[in-house]
Amino acid sequence: MLACMEAYPTPAWLDDGDDAPEGPAPKTPGVGVGRTSTGAAGKIEKLLAGLTPSQREAVEHIGGPLLVLAGPGSGKTRVITRRIAHLIARGVPPWQILAVTFTNKAAGEMRERVGHLLAGGGVGNGPTICTFHSLCIRLLRRYVEASGLAEQGVLRPGFTVLDSDDQSKLIKSILAELQLSSSNFPPRSVQEAIGSAKNELLDAAEFAAGASDFVSKQQARVYLAYQAECRRANTVDFDDLLMLTARMLGQSEHVRQECQRRYQCILIDEYQDTNRAQLVIATLLAGGGQGAGGLAGSRTGPDICVVGDPDQSIYAWRGADITNILGFEGHYPGAKVIALGENFRSRAPIIAVADRLIRRNSQRKHKPLLSTRAGGEQVQVVLCRDEHHEARVVVDWLGARVREAQEGGRDVSWKDCAVFYRTNALSRVIEDAMRSSAIPYVMVRGTAFFQREEVRNAVAYLKAVANPQDRVSLERIINTPARGISDKTWDAVATDAAISGRSIAETLDAIEEVPGVSPRAAGAVRKFLVLLDGWRNPGGQGAAGGLIDAPEPGLAQLVDMVLRESGLQGHYAKEEERAENLAELVSSAAEYEQKLLAGEYTLTDGEPPVQTAEGAKVPRISMLDRLAGYLERVALVADTDAINPRTGAVTLMTLHAAKGLEYPIVAMIGLEEGCLPHVRGMESPASLEEERRLCFVGITRAMDDLLLTSASFRTMRGMPERTIPSRFLDELAGPEVARSDQGYARAAGGGSFDDDESGDDQGVSLDDLDGQGHSHDDVPVYRHGERGPAQQAPFPAGCVVRHPQFGMGVVRAITPGANARVQVEFKHGGLKTLVLQYARLERIK
Repeated sequence: MLACMEAYPTPAWLDDGDDAPEGPAPKTPGVGVGRTSTGAAGKIEKLLAGLTPSQREAVEHIGGPLLVLAGPGSGKTRVITRRIAHLIARGVPPWQILAVTFTNKAAGEMRERVGHLLAGGGVGNGPTICTFHSLCIRLLRRYVEASGLAEQGVLRPGFTVLDSDDQSKLIKSILAELQLSSSNFPPRSVQEAIGSAKNELLDAAEFAAGASDFVSKQQARVYLAYQAECRRANTVDFDDLLMLTARMLGQSEHVRQECQRRYQCILIDEYQDTNRAQLVIATLLAGGGQGAGGLAGSRTGPDICVVGDPDQSIYAWRGADITNILGFEGHYPGAKVIALGENFRSRAPIIAVADRLIRRNSQRKHKPLLSTRAGGEQVQVVLCRDEHHEARVVVDWLGARVREAQEGGRDVSWKDCAVFYRTNALSRVIEDAMRSSAIPYVMVRGTAFFQREEVRNAVAYLKAVANPQDRVSLERIINTPARGISDKTWDAVATDAAISGRSIAETLDAIEEVPGVSPRAAGAVRKFLVLLDGWRNPGGQGAAGGLIDAPEPGLAQLVDMVLRESGLQGHYAKEEERAENLAELVSSAAEYEQKLLAGEYTLTDGEPPVQTAEGAKVPRISMLDRLAGYLERVALVADTDAINPRTGAVTLMTLHAAKGLEYPIVAMIGLEEGCLPHVRGMESPASLEEERRLCFVGITRAMDDLLLTSASFRTMRGMPERTIPSRFLDELAGPEVARSDQGYARAAGGGSFDDDESGDDQGVSLDDLDGQGHSHDDVPVYRHGERGPAQQAPFPAGCVVRHPQFGMGVVRAITPGANARVQVEFKHGGLKTLVLQYARLERIK
């Protein structure tokens, strides 16, 4: 139902000889498939032109398992798209090719490139290019009855998809019903536990059977109740899509064989990010096929090509399993392995630094990283005083880089700059500095538009129209705007549904029989149901009671009708921004419908259209089918899909969100122990390696200029705390790195790269101390015994102190213990060793 399947015609440049197919390609390749005409051979060479030897080898590989180790910026998308076009050029029917990736943005880019390579236009029988979740939706919709899932009561036709927010809301309701405290069992933690279980293909009963402690047993109770409600409401969450597809393919031989016959050639992008469920799906789809659709010269074995990089595996926290890619050769003995190590994105110093860092990891497959872009500036590493100084350094550095680029004739602006951080909490001070400097910026925080209250309410109405059993959506909209249906009425309905075993929708249909519901409330519920039924069946009586001229409205008309007749439009009419957002939702639906009818999106699975004497028969797309497709597209929008590459603003985002992106100018902040690597990442060697991979990913997003910063002090819970520079800064050190220690020596308004980029600062000099008992910064002091920036080490080496007799000095060493001693080099008294307890030192921050 999503735009996961883009259709492309047989390329015109291959239709040039006796081998050109007449009509749709046969489902099973017959005589002549695999032979290449002279003209087609020339076109194939054009496909291979400009590829490096390793890229060409990956594109030309025919049959048998293939692992492509694609380093950052090595052109992996180019390899995948050229490989798809090459397979088609060799005679593989396009609809027998399946390419799977992780985001809609990546899938869209891949479809666009393949369409260009095939010189395509219009609608034909094209390859399936989509995300894992889109593929699962498609397979479940098609085989939900044939696989036995419907008969088992697991899933029925017409199911809808819960997004993360809806899932969280349902879990909150279940926690309340089970009388479990949300403070003891945070909904998000329970949601993550359920998701992890599903990624491991454990259903609610299996998870409950394995629960051994109190917490997991209570989580199992929630999982059982949550799954039961989803079954009654005929809804699934994102993790269900994967788990149920894996279950379906594993249990139904008929469905599995049909899918294997359909998808003869499988390509999987970002294989290092797959979890157990995705691994099982890929393995079952690949089966033990003959390879390359039966092409002449192909090797026996499943034709599965996976592309990825173990060094960029950074999603273990959401179920990604690095052993899937590391163990590929063990799973497919004799698999071909090709390494793409040439980087076309970043300057040589950046790649050298990244390579030096990632070589510290043991869980990896080595590949040489080489930049094709010689020259470039050194990577800048700056140790700052605190987070505010760090923010000023970053802002000054970005401004200097943009000015230099523009003065050098390069077309560079703020949109070419990005700031990365390990956690969102680090963004606040950077945002303040950006605003103070009048620098435009954009935060990457997910699908902001569809998270807005008014938009979520409108989408909930549309979900209820598409799926009458959707409990979460019904609960959200039944009294929004207010229509006389109180929380007490809803609670009575929910209680009766739980006791009777009926779904919420069934209970609402029998509202007059529900104990505790007044006749007035029952009447309001009945009117609400009439509204929903009128939108769901617009061919007769309209929702407002009038006749609808057209037999069936278009999708945009339906959305507009729902907004008006539900009362949402009037409810938000006085709030200009919210009203504009609702209008934009109508525009969004219209845009989707236009692209659907133009063939840019399709609700079919890409197989050849039915042939009649009059030609190809294109099925009519009903309004409800359009609505279901639109809602699924909304539900599966990825975080980075919201980024507008033409926005004239600096992009601020987490390192996890940065994966797959690139910027000419990049600053990474917060490289400190406990931050990057994160404190949780230091719990085990495997976790630490993932933190190092995360740092590697951030570094390799930079194309031309890179800045890495660390703050000597960072405010934690309102208190300035001493930090330790990240170990990664030492691990990447080398001739390509210029290190500047500005931890104390810079003036409060300084730290600008325009002022000094020499990298010669090595901490506090005695000359930096004036005779008034201050360093250049007018900052507070901390006396021994008071709560200071580092309560456990109040006078660490390098800090500035003041003594009532000797004056200002710098701590050079400290000996801990019962009689702790400190060595201080005073500006006018030389080096002194003092017993800390009696030293009467004042620390200057």
